[in-house]
Amino acid sequence: MMSPIISRLHRCVYWLILMLAGPGTVLAQGVTPKQILIGQSITLQAGKNEYGMAVMDGINAYLQDVYAKGGVNGRQIVLTTLDDDNKASQAEANARKLIEEDKVFILFGSIEGGPSNAVMKVVNELKVPLFGPMAGSPTLRRPHQPLVFPVRAEHRDEFRVLLEYIRSTGGKRVAFFRADSEVGLQHLENFRRLCQELGLELVLDLPFKSDVTDEQLATMAGRIAAANLQGVVNHGSAGLYEKLIRQTRTKGSPTPFMAVNSGSTQLARHLGQLAHGMLFAQVLPSPWERKTDLTREYQDAFKRHKPGVDFSYGSLEGYMTAKALVAALRLAGPQPTRESFIQGIYKAGAFDLNGLRTSYQPGDHAGLKLVDLAMYTRENRFRH
Repeated sequence: MMSPIISRLHRCVYWLILMLAGPGTVLAQGVTPKQILIGQSITLQAGKNEYGMAVMDGINAYLQDVYAKGGVNGRQIVLTTLDDDNKASQAEANARKLIEEDKVFILFGSIEGGPSNAVMKVVNELKVPLFGPMAGSPTLRRPHQPLVFPVRAEHRDEFRVLLEYIRSTGGKRVAFFRADSEVGLQHLENFRRLCQELGLELVLDLPFKSDVTDEQLATMAGRIAAANLQGVVNHGSAGLYEKLIRQTRTKGSPTPFMAVNSGSTQLARHLGQLAHGMLFAQVLPSPWERKTDLTREYQDAFKRHKPGVDFSYGSLEGYMTAKALVAALRLAGPQPTRESFIQGIYKAGAFDLNGLRTSYQPGDHAGLKLVDLAMYTRENRFRH
């Protein structure tokens, strides 16, 4: 079976099909009689980013089934994916290339806050929708972005759930591990406001650059160990957070660490016993349980298309977001345009993703509101 993830050679096919469509045929950019071209800039880091690769596994699993069933309104989805290497500058360049050179219909499925915001900058400039960015950045929603349609809940909602748990267990003093960037500062502002609202004290703000050294992380670990904290929360960067947790534990500190959903499966697996008892905010149901229609569908498809690959939150998020994309494309009608794509979403108002319900209205692209707590147990499992 032909994969829906098509090589760049299909750009040539696109133009050939467009010419063969005949005079008088008017099609939107990225749309041919047989295909819809979708562009994606995502953090894969040449296959080294486990979370990004898991997301792609989930996307591919869903699109394989769509491809086998004839696509969307008679057109196959052609996904052109470029690796942004977790660099905002590369994500911006990728987005421009996909729109201006590859002539895609819309953009889809970025991860990580910095790259996602860089893609958003381009779509706002070039007036192209961005559907399903899988990042929790506040800027994807505030101020309102009429061309950006997130599916998952944002990090602010995850911070609230984690901080409410700390308060409910008698905690008062917390720390925040976040990127030293514009997006990181916005996360810090949200985190600070939540602490004030819940009566918690933000004792340590721990900003980091992408090139932070082990020595700098050791210094942060020392500050954590000495601060008598009842919780440390991150906003992503699972690999660096893992190093910080390890450094803190080597100092004998029992400080509780908590994490947002991004890369949580990989973080817990890498930490092993050090993750036992850790709490994670999750924006999805458990991918290992069959308690919802969505997870049953995901598991069955994943076993068919990715045999031997473990379930994860990342692949479930990719699967779910691809499912939402296809629903939106169907609503755009038999002759889709970017305008009909947006209006179709608004007319529907919501997507039912097998039991999970999104919400989109002019002025409010909420997506899903689901945020849950999951503990990583001694059996090396997440328990919701």
